[in-house]
This record gives sequence, C-alpha cells and structure tokens, in this order.
Amino acid sequence: MSGVKTIWECNSPDSLLDLSARYCITHLDTLVTSDKEEEGSLHLPMEIGEKLFQMAQEEGVDMDDKLAETFRNLTRICRASLRESSITDRGIKYLLRHRLKELDIHNCAALTVRTLTNINKYSSSLVSLCIGNSVQILPDYLQPEGTFSDSEEEDGRDGNIYERQGFIINAPKLRRLCVRDLFINRGPLFFDLFLKPLPELSHLDLSGAFHNQGMGDFGWLLNVEQLVSLTLHNVQDVEDSLNTLCRLPNLHHLDISQCNESRGHFKQPTHFMETLVKSLPKLQSLDISGTNLAGTGSERMVTDGVQCDIVGLAGRVNNPLEFLGLYKTHNEASSRQHIPAKSISGDSCEAQILLAGHRYLDRPTVLENILNDLFHVFRYETCQNLKKALDILLLAMERHNHEKHIQISGSASLYYVVKSESLKREWNVKVKRKILGTLLNGMLTHKEDPTMMRNGCLTLCQFQIPADVLFDYERLVKILLHIVSEHTSEENNFIQRAGIFLLNSLACQVDGKQKMLVGGLGAMEKMLLIITDKLQQGVCDDVMETAWSTMWNVTDETPVNCERFLNGGGMYLFLKCKERFPEKADLLRNMMGLLGNVAEVPALRHKLMTKEFVEEFAFLLDSCSDGIEVSYNAAGVLAHMASDGPNAWTIKHPERDHVLFRMARAINRWDLRSGRNINYRSFSPIIRLARVSHTPECQLWAVWALANLTTVTPEKYCQLVVQEGGHIMVEDMLNENSDQVKTSLNRVKELAKTVRSNVLSWEDQGELHLEFDG
Repeated sequence: MSGVKTIWECNSPDSLLDLSARYCITHLDTLVTSDKEEEGSLHLPMEIGEKLFQMAQEEGVDMDDKLAETFRNLTRICRASLRESSITDRGIKYLLRHRLKELDIHNCAALTVRTLTNINKYSSSLVSLCIGNSVQILPDYLQPEGTFSDSEEEDGRDGNIYERQGFIINAPKLRRLCVRDLFINRGPLFFDLFLKPLPELSHLDLSGAFHNQGMGDFGWLLNVEQLVSLTLHNVQDVEDSLNTLCRLPNLHHLDISQCNESRGHFKQPTHFMETLVKSLPKLQSLDISGTNLAGTGSERMVTDGVQCDIVGLAGRVNNPLEFLGLYKTHNEASSRQHIPAKSISGDSCEAQILLAGHRYLDRPTVLENILNDLFHVFRYETCQNLKKALDILLLAMERHNHEKHIQISGSASLYYVVKSESLKREWNVKVKRKILGTLLNGMLTHKEDPTMMRNGCLTLCQFQIPADVLFDYERLVKILLHIVSEHTSEENNFIQRAGIFLLNSLACQVDGKQKMLVGGLGAMEKMLLIITDKLQQGVCDDVMETAWSTMWNVTDETPVNCERFLNGGGMYLFLKCKERFPEKADLLRNMMGLLGNVAEVPALRHKLMTKEFVEEFAFLLDSCSDGIEVSYNAAGVLAHMASDGPNAWTIKHPERDHVLFRMARAINRWDLRSGRNINYRSFSPIIRLARVSHTPECQLWAVWALANLTTVTPEKYCQLVVQEGGHIMVEDMLNENSDQVKTSLNRVKELAKTVRSNVLSWEDQGELHLEFDG
C-alpha cells in the first residue's frame, strides 16, 4: 500500500502556494470577474488549477456547479476527486471537458445517467475511473428487446441504447476501474458489455457487485486478460469464479474477501486455494479475509522441511506472498504460526489490526469492526504504535464522516489515544489541528447522537482550551451550544455538564472578537434558558453555576453581550437565584462578577438603577461569602453606578450617600492580602474609576483593587498596571502639584503608595533578572 495518505506531516509553515490557494478557494470572488468583457482574461497553469482543486477538498469546500464552472475558463485540470459533493450533471460536465486523466466520484447523489454519457463523450484521455457509493450513473439492467429508458429525455427510444452502441463505458485508454456496490437487476450479458470495450484495463475493483440473475462463472473477466489487480471483495458467487481466475495468469493482486459470513463459506476451500495458487505464478498479494479458505487449522503441511498452517498455500512456502489478508477469517487463521506471507492483515494482534485498518479504509462495514478491535487495544493501554493507530482513526473518520458507527467507534478510541503523554510529545500544531478538525466534523454531522457528543467532549477535554481550538473556534462554539441546549435529559446530564464546562473554558481568556462571536451565536439566550429550567426544577448544580460563569466571561468588556443579558431577563433571574439559593457562594460570586461587567457599560447602568437592585447590591456589601469576592463585586457595581454623579442616582431609596458610606465601610474591612478568585485582562475600567474625583468612594474601591492585585499577584498585574498607564495615574494622584487626579481620602493615597511600591519592586526584580541573564 505505497502512497497511503497520512495525517503526520512536518511542522514547517505552509508554502506560499498553499496559502494562496487556500485564500482563493475560500474567497472565490478573487478568481471570478463580474465584467463579461473580461471573462476568460485570467488563465492559470494546470499545476495551479490542480492545487486549487485539491485545496477545495482539504478545506471541505463543496465542489458544486458554481465552483466547477469557475474552473471551466480559469484553468485546466487532469484529475478530479469529488466526495460528498452536491455537483450535478451540469457541473461535472464542465470538469469532464478538461479531458481528465483521473476521475473519482463518491457520494455525489445528484448525478444521473447523463453524467455517464458525458464521461463517454470526453473520455479520450481517461486512464482511471472510480465510481463510489451513492453514485447512480450506471444502468442497473440490460433489456435485449423492447423499450429501455435511463431518463425522461430518452423515454420512447427503441431498444437498449447500450447494446446498440456496443458499450456502457467507452474509455479506450482506461487502465484502472473501480465501481463499488454495483447492483444489476437483469441482463446476463451486462458484465460482458461492461468490460469488453476496455482492453487496456489492468486494475479492476468490483467490490460489492451484485447481479440479481447471478454472476455466472465470471467468464466476462476474460475480456480483460491483462489484469494485474482484481478486487472482488464481498461479491456473490465467487466460488464459481475459480476456473476463470486461473486463466488470468498476470494477476499480482487478488482480493476475494467477504464480510458476509454465508458468502465466505466455500464448499472446497483447500482445493480452491491450491488450484488458485498453482495457476497464478505472479501472485504477490492475496486477500481471503472473512472466508474459510484458510482451512480449519487442524491440517498441517510440511514442504521441504517447512511447515505450513494453511494447507492451500503450501505451494508458496518457498516463495511467500508479500501480503495475505486474513482479517476475520474462519477458525482464527490469522493467529497461526506458520503462514507463507511477509505481511498479514488480521485480528489476532495489534500489528495485524493496524495493517487491516490501512488496507480497508474504503470499506465501511469492515472498518467498523477494525475500529472496535482497536478500541479494545486502546482501552487496556496495550497499544505499541500510537502514531499509526492515530493515523487510521483520523483517516477512517475523515473518509466516512456520514457513517455514524465509524464516527462513534473512532471518537471512542481517539479519547484513549490523545490521553497518551508520549504521543503528545510527538504531535505538532498541524497534527493537533487535524485531530480537532476531524473530531468536530463528526460531532457536527452526528450532533443528535448522545454517544458521539459524549465521546467528543471527553476527547476535547484532553486539549488546552481555548488555545488549541482558536483555529476552529466558531464551529466548536456552535456544537457546544447545541449540546448544552439540546442534550438536557437526565441520562444525558454528563454531556450537558461537559459541554457547558468546555463552553465556559472557551469564553475565558479570549479577546473581544471571540466573545462577540459567542454572544452572536446565541450563548446568552441559551445560558438564560438553562438557568430558567434549573430554577423551575429547584436545582442549583454545577450546570447552573457554570452557566452564570460563562455569561460572566462572555460579558467581560463586551457591551453587546451585557445588553443581551439584560434584554433576556437576566436581572430577574439574578434576584430569583439569590432568593432561591442564598447559601451558594460560587453561584453568588459568578452572578456578581457578571453584574460587575454590566455596570462597566455606561449606557446600561440606568437599567440597574432600581430600588430593588440597589438594595440587593448594598446588602451584599456585608457578605462574607467566598471570602471577599461577593462583597468586592457588589462594591464594584455600586462604584460604577455612583461614578455617573448624583444626578444619575434617580432613586430616592436607598439614598446615594448612605450606600457610599456602607461601601467605604466594607472596603476598609477587607484584608489587602486576600487571595483572589478573579482574572483581569484589562484594568481600563478600574483606572477610569480611580480618576472620579467627585466621588472618592469610587476611587477607594478602584485603588484598593489595584493595590490588592499588585500585592497578591505582582508578576501578573504589575505589568498590566504599567501597560495601561495605571502607574502614571497613581503618580498624578500622589503629586500635590498635579491637577490631573485629585482625591479627598487619605486612605486612597495610602493605597496608591502601595501600588507604586509594588510596581517599583516588580521593575527592580525585572532588572535583576536581566543582569543575571546577561
């Protein structure tokens, strides 16, 4: 299997060609001119055209009719692979006019028999053709007499058009032909007519072919006597093919494997094998997986002193096969010791299973079994070749995105693989992104399946969130929002918990652009719905607490999300949660942190200015819940509300002066060395409050915050103070000759001196490190 695709690649930057192709294929307006007079003025070399086509596949861009038409005049291509495409007969005709050398079409449900007509029309250069699953372009019967119609346009034409024209596929240079799951209803001469016009054919794959009237003795294969590779995987009546197969002496590779147990039972397995091996002297690769052709295992044959545990292959003990397929053979043939083959696919050990995985990537039914076998290897932590295992898992999931069982089995194994610390040391950014991108593809396709969502969440928890997923941030947010809002039943409780935990992690430590994206995708509304449901159930669990935490993170310096919170009835839910669960310290901290973000938005503060809300905030000033966090956040909300001045305090009760007195009293009780459960990305709102000279209580809260944070975590927050000009503000406050920042409270000045001292000590420590480094 040379040239097998792999997910492992070096970590070097993408080439300029790749970067340019990726941009162009995701911004098609760069390639298309709206001016009819200039149409066709841009023409790209074939190498560029094929790179664009390849990049469309890698980026998951649907190769639809519009994109195919873009390629019509823009460039030339000689090979096209269309998988999971919405392209129609019209679109593929644009591509066929390029006189392709290679064409691979798989799961293109919109194609009809008209495409076969166009393939024949433009097939003069075609050397490789693959017609995969869910592609219905071939006729399913031949009718010697009467009327045959493949489409409405042909309705009423006399006779069978294929017999009359003498071919089904007319490609004189065709050397490789693959047709999967071909179903023929009637017409005993179908395969003769199918193959006879293809004299140059050297590789034929008819996996899954079925003829309602039987396959006969496979004599139609003699129309292509030059075959060197023949695949008849899961084809009916293969036992009747022996005489014909023996008349194809050029065969190097033969696959007669089965995944249907009854088909895999041969009446005379040893005779079949002995006759086949003697008649095919050039045979190097043989696949008999899923059959009884390896015998019972009780027979032994010794040839020239060499034992052979598969009697039918005794003739090859001195000339072993390069490859032998024994996956799921009857009587556990792959576990035997003396097998005349250099490499074996099977199910008796890890190496055999991994080889089977690589060879059978295009066989979903077999692949599902292989992934189940691999899961058991991973589960008991016995896998020796994790790199190759990861390769198979991702390639299988990537190639069969719509096969739910493959996605579930693959993602279950993926969880165990990505947990490996040794593997994590070997993968790079590109491999990591490949893992995450493939996993998200499966999760989005099967988002209603709870097992897939569970596997996906468990695997995602093994990565650094949000750093590892920023490249695919939007898709992950979408799937997590779906999880937390749709997988809410009792049996799916873990899935919802994992989803909301991941969503909260995604919203933390990202910039405003990502926070706006999360809000724009409906996060605030979905979190409020979750909280409403929990209130109705009378339950305060980690899901509810994390929903508030997520909103706290998403509203940080993001006014539009703060507004969404208020418009969604967030303040009502705040009061109800506090009333219903007054002893829940984490809940209270998360709610007050969120309200602190809302209070930082000047345009929204008036919505907080109600008697009910302000009384609640003032009451929480004296709270000892969660250390000082609740009291601290309550004071922060009130400080921002008071910073707008007396005229903005539009309520009579509680009075502004009384609230400010209680706020100052609470702040002065706090221990300056209190550890904090908070993460500031910016001090801008705090520094603005520190400049509010008309209300020194606002300054007290702001400067206390700076003094506390630079005392407790100087290595993190001293730098932030300097970056945002906080140290200059402090100097102005302490400078009696400056009119920039004034304060009437001595305690504020004392705290300002603490901030200055902390920053200077941090700067001195930095200079010391520089000296040692030097």
